Amino acid sequence: MKAQVHGDNIAVTAALQDYVDKKIARLTRYFDREADKQIYVTMAVEGLDHRVEMTVFVNGVIFRAEEKSPDMYASIDLATDKLEEQIHRYKEKLNRRFRARGPRPQLKAADRDAVAETDDEIKVVRVKRFPIKPMDVEEAVLQMELLGHDFFVFMNAETEEVNVVYRRRSGDYGLIEPQI
Repeated sequence: MKAQVHGDNIAVTAALQDYVDKKIARLTRYFDREADKQIYVTMAVEGLDHRVEMTVFVNGVIFRAEEKSPDMYASIDLATDKLEEQIHRYKEKLNRRFRARGPRPQLKAADRDAVAETDDEIKVVRVKRFPIKPMDVEEAVLQMELLGHDFFVFMNAETEEVNVVYRRRSGDYGLIEPQI
């Protein structure tokens, strides 16, 4: 598995690329060989901190880790450890769910709904419906601030797609756009 490495305010050397590839290789044991995998790594220097963001796309599931430290190699190690932990937890959850259910016979659609209702591992405790009006990103951020929320779902007037704006830990804002 080879990572696509990008540098912000830093040149990605061959040594950094090799180190990332070596660390990412540890994660391959969690996936099938033929699994659809993509890994994106962004390295940045912010003052004295070296920040590494790693995003792994595997068969439609996204894992993400971000770490900062005074050393780029230490940041890579920390981010890889965090990703490995996330992937391990995800795999364990899937295995527990599979073992608890045992082999399942083929079910009709009505029976599948009944089985889904009895699964108590993930519960949706509230469903909220609201009208979506077209607006630009700035208006969505203002609306989010007015409501006091950490995220806001809206219809982007430019792209005519559903987007999400959110507040990042740094206090800045992020935008999530769907990609089909």
